[in-house]
Amino acid sequence: MKLEAFIIHLQRAEGRRAQVSELFRQIAPLPVEILDAVDGMSLTREEIEHVYRPELLKPLYPFALRPAEIACFLSHRKAWRQIVDRGLDAALVLEDDISIDPVIFGNALRLAQSRCDGSSATMIQFGLRPPRGRGTVIASDGETRIVCPQTVMLGAQAQLVSREAAKRLLASSEIFDRPVDVLFQMFWLTGVHPLAAVPSGVFSRSAKVGGTTIHAPKPLLERVYREWQRYRFRSQTRKLSRLHGGAGETDKAA
Repeated sequence: MKLEAFIIHLQRAEGRRAQVSELFRQIAPLPVEILDAVDGMSLTREEIEHVYRPELLKPLYPFALRPAEIACFLSHRKAWRQIVDRGLDAALVLEDDISIDPVIFGNALRLAQSRCDGSSATMIQFGLRPPRGRGTVIASDGETRIVCPQTVMLGAQAQLVSREAAKRLLASSEIFDRPVDVLFQMFWLTGVHPLAAVPSGVFSRSAKVGGTTIHAPKPLLERVYREWQRYRFRSQTRKLSRLHGGAGETDKAA
């Protein structure tokens, strides 16, 4: 398998450089490249309007995207483009605020690779936590499992993306209206149904490297309002996921 890794890193995020170097070391001997992230602070209004169109898809995403969220999406599209243009069978796409347990992650990656090739539209997520609800176990090796979750996990910190999956994700996101991980959940539109590696061996280091570069603190009333809107949206997404073939309640527990 022709496999490489891309670490998405924002150049001005100087507090993360040591973490990026450590992650680079942890992923080796796999070929690794630092992929310059798109900077939301540098995006012009014209650049944003070219790719971002609110209320494009249903269920309607209830929040306007911040420039940082748009830039994050564009950074992942940049990684997918590299997979296609280089003719890779697949690539690990990693954000720069994670760390890994080499043993657990290594086991998960080996099992994930066994389920992935360039011609199939395969994405396998290495989440910060196991998927919620129930799901179907697709493959297992000891304690490591590849699971088809009932509802696709949120989060885009780490995933294995095949070439065919990258093509489909690019085609379905030339214009977008929601964060990249929320689009992952809409497999009935993208043609890519993400699986999950459990346990993943991936952990967040966001708090230790300066916090998120996307979200900013909000007043209490706004936080309450957003939580209500988020709950309604996620309920709609779960219903659509079940309707379009997400793992059912009677499937083997993940």
